[in-house]
Amino acid sequence: MIQIFNAFSLSFRNLFNVKILWILVWPLLVASLFWLIVGIFFWTPSAEWVAEIISFTFIKDWFDESALLKITDGIGSILNVIILVILVIVTAMIITALFVMSSLIDFVAKRYYPLLQRKNGGSLVGSLVHVISAIIIFIVLLGISLPFWFVGIGMLMSFLAAAYLNQRLFSYDALSEHASKEELEILLATNKLSLWGLGLLTGLVQFIPVLNLFAPTLTALAFIHFELARLENYRQKSSSDSSQK
Repeated sequence: MIQIFNAFSLSFRNLFNVKILWILVWPLLVASLFWLIVGIFFWTPSAEWVAEIISFTFIKDWFDESALLKITDGIGSILNVIILVILVIVTAMIITALFVMSSLIDFVAKRYYPLLQRKNGGSLVGSLVHVISAIIIFIVLLGISLPFWFVGIGMLMSFLAAAYLNQRLFSYDALSEHASKEELEILLATNKLSLWGLGLLTGLVQFIPVLNLFAPTLTALAFIHFELARLENYRQKSSSDSSQK
């Protein structure tokens, strides 16, 4: 637990470094522009979808037609905004994982782990497998959760989906440049509870207004700090065990 909060606090402190600012901003700008363009075409259809759902429920018996229309328009607009924010943040996280991780790893490694040897055990294929599988499972989980937002459970399910996405999306890439293939397999297969813990903590940030704008870079930095610290401890322990034999 101490390692989790340590990684999180260090990553939060790194956000205020001048070199991190552009890395933080451009994935959000690209994701926002993309989903704003897409949203122009889907805003009205999604509002109509909400209206159809409500029209089949007992709620319609409580209001006249004009009041019901205002309610459905309001709910539809709120739902659109929530979905838009989620899509922007998730897309920015994917962009960060695919295009920004190497720069962030260099930033953290040079300042905090300058003596940690790079063994380049990861690969582009391995990274893509983790990213694609994380996206597919996240979309499925998020799709399942959306209908339950009307009863409150959807928020919890979305939170768990975000936690899964975080630890799946960043844990492999955080280690890929420094760990060997063997070290990658061992570290990714162990201490999964801590990985989920960090995923939950960083997932929480994604649901806090304003703070969620920092979530993609903050999450990436947190997993880099956490995994490089784990790798350093693993090598120290392995070296100690070897010297005792």
